[in-house]
Amino acid sequence: MDLEGFRRHAHELVEVMADYLARVEALPVRARVRPGEIADRLPPSAPETPESFAALLRDVEEVVLPGLTHWQHPRFLAFFPANSSPPSVLGEMLTAAFAVNALIWEGSPAATEMEERVLDWLRRALGLPAGFRGVIQTTASEATLTALLVARERATGLRAREEGLAGLPPMAVYASEEAHSSVEKGVGIAGFGRRNLRRIPTDERFAMRPEALEAAIREDLARGIRPCAVVATLGTTGVGASDPLEPIGAIAERYGLFLHVDAAWAGSALLLPEWRHLAAGVERADSFVFNPHKWLGVNFDCSAHFVRDADELVRTFEILPAYLATRERGRVVDYRDWGIPLGRRFRALKLWFVLRLYGLEGLRAMIRRHVELARELAGWIEAEPDFRLVTGPNLALVTFRYEPPGVESEALEELNRRLPRAVNDDGRTYVTPTVVRGRAVTRLCVGQTYTERRHVETAWQAVVEVARGLVS
Repeated sequence: MDLEGFRRHAHELVEVMADYLARVEALPVRARVRPGEIADRLPPSAPETPESFAALLRDVEEVVLPGLTHWQHPRFLAFFPANSSPPSVLGEMLTAAFAVNALIWEGSPAATEMEERVLDWLRRALGLPAGFRGVIQTTASEATLTALLVARERATGLRAREEGLAGLPPMAVYASEEAHSSVEKGVGIAGFGRRNLRRIPTDERFAMRPEALEAAIREDLARGIRPCAVVATLGTTGVGASDPLEPIGAIAERYGLFLHVDAAWAGSALLLPEWRHLAAGVERADSFVFNPHKWLGVNFDCSAHFVRDADELVRTFEILPAYLATRERGRVVDYRDWGIPLGRRFRALKLWFVLRLYGLEGLRAMIRRHVELARELAGWIEAEPDFRLVTGPNLALVTFRYEPPGVESEALEELNRRLPRAVNDDGRTYVTPTVVRGRAVTRLCVGQTYTERRHVETAWQAVVEVARGLVS
C-alpha cells in the first residue's frame, strides 16, 4: 500500500469507525457465537498474494463484528468498561502513525516529556500529593506487580533482585478479602508465594478492617515471617467498597510496610471534589494506580501509576547495557527503568487528546452523570417487587438479588446464579455475576462513555423481564 492508497483507505476506515459507533446501540451487547465459530470462518493459512481493502472491510463486517462483545455499547453494564471516546481514538491513530518506542528520552523526547506533564496534570486534578511522580503502565495489574517488586526489594535491600529469594526469610503481603485477583497473581509472580498473601476480613461496608490487618501483621512477626507490603483498594471489583487509607497507612508506617493503593476504577472519581474523602490518608501511600482507560474515555491501555519515591522504582528495575547509554542520562527520565517492559508505546498522546478536547469539567460531568444514574438504578431496584438491593450504590456500582416469594433457599440461590447468564443471553444488556458474603448476586456498573438514562432504564427493564421469565 503506497501513501496515496493509505490516505484513501484511511478515510474509508474512519467512516467505518464512525458508522460503527453510530449503530452499536442496535447490536446485541454480547457476542452470540459458539466457541471456535470465528476461527472456522478464517482460512487456515495466510494469503500468498495481496487482497483488496474492500475484501478486508467486508470480512470485518461479516467475520469480526459477529464475534465482538461491544464494550462501547451504551447498555454495557458488566465489569468496568474499557472505555473509548472520539478524541482518544484520534490520538491512538496518530500514535500508530508515529510508531515510536518511548523506552528512553532520546528515543522520542516528546513522548517522555508529554508523559511526565500529562501525568502531573492528573496528579493535580486528583488531589494527589505534590511529591508523587507518574508513569503510564499497561494495566493496574502491571502497576500492582511493579509495586510488589519494589516492596520486595525495599524489604530485602535489593538482595532478592541480585540473589533470588532462596535463603531469605518468607515475606507476607496483605490485602482485603475483596481485593482484585491481580494482587494474588502479582504475589505469585513476585515470588512471595500465594500462601503468603493474607486476606484481611472486611467490615459491614466491605472495607478492610484495620485492626484485623494489624493482628495479622503481629501474628506473622511472631512466626518469623516478615511483613512486606499491604495493598489497599479504592473501589473493589465486586461491590465498589473502599478501604480506609488513613488507619491502614498508619499501620504500614508503624511496621515498615510498603503501601500500594489500587484505585483502578474508582480513582477517576477523585476528579470530583465531593468524592476526595475516599482518598483521605493517600499521602501515606508509596504507590497509587488508577486507569484512565476505565472511566475517563481513554482507549485501553492507559494505567496511571504514581509513586512517592521514583528513585526506588528505578533501583528495582534499572539495567544499563551499552546500547541504551545516552549522554542525557541523569538529566532526563528514561521510562524503561520505571517498570517491567523495556519497549513502551506513546500512550500519553491519547490521554493528552482526551484531557484537552474534553477538559476536566467535561470528564467530571460524565462521571457525575454515571454516579447519578447508578443512584437512580438503585432506587428502581428497591422499588421493584421481589428484587433486593444488596450493595450500593457505591459510586456507579450496585449489586442485587431476585427473591420472588415461594422459592426455597437452595432453589433461590440457583435462580440468582442463572439470572446473569440469562440476561446476557437476552442481548439487551451485559451484566456480571458475582458473590457477596457467599450468596450469588448480579452486579451492574454504569460507566460506559455513551451511557444515558434511557440506556440504563432499558437495561433494567430487560433484567426484570428476564428474571420473571425464569420463574414463570
